[in-house]
Amino acid sequence: MLHPSETLIRLALAALFGALIGLERERKDWTAGMRTHMMVCTGSCLIMLVSAYGFNDVLNRPNVALDPSRVAAQVISGIGFIGAGTILFLKQGAIRGLTTAAGLWTVAAIGLATGGGMYFAAGATTLIALVILWALQPLERMFDRRFKQLTLRLVTKPDADDSALLQLLMGQPGIHVRAFVRERTDEGCAYQLHFDPLHEEAINHLVEQTRNDPAVKEVSWSR
Repeated sequence: MLHPSETLIRLALAALFGALIGLERERKDWTAGMRTHMMVCTGSCLIMLVSAYGFNDVLNRPNVALDPSRVAAQVISGIGFIGAGTILFLKQGAIRGLTTAAGLWTVAAIGLATGGGMYFAAGATTLIALVILWALQPLERMFDRRFKQLTLRLVTKPDADDSALLQLLMGQPGIHVRAFVRERTDEGCAYQLHFDPLHEEAINHLVEQTRNDPAVKEVSWSR
């Protein structure tokens, strides 16, 4: 059985590791912030302590064989329910929250490692996670600006002239359309076009043209 001071050290370290990762998410105003990450990491640490040391009185009995690791193993699958709650499905097929969900899953693993006394592994994983979440973000943004495609979405009125609108959308000089989707509804037609990111200025001009078109009800574009 662990000494109470060692138990306290492991729980405190788990809370610290979770707070460090949670602060990065809190800075971006995500639903799962510092306190959520602290609770997940500390709870995982406690589960690991229970899994490793909570069955000593049972294991000491004759003809009893248990696998204490089974309790800790359920954390990895169970944390998926919390992670799923942080994922948001937005309009236009956009998904947000995957990084936060992955962070919660990693925090749970850090808590298990801390509860098992693997301090170096838990601390190293915390540092690596912070590098991934914070230090690599400028590199990711630079990559997105250069390679991530631009998406233009617009909705027309039911009586709109599709041929004229298509000529406007597809006939812009200097713009390369990667993909084109058209969907007809009772309220009109919804168009979604994907462009190369190198033509942002030309796309801004195209957006202004479509907004001035009386047949178009809604126009939006995003990366």
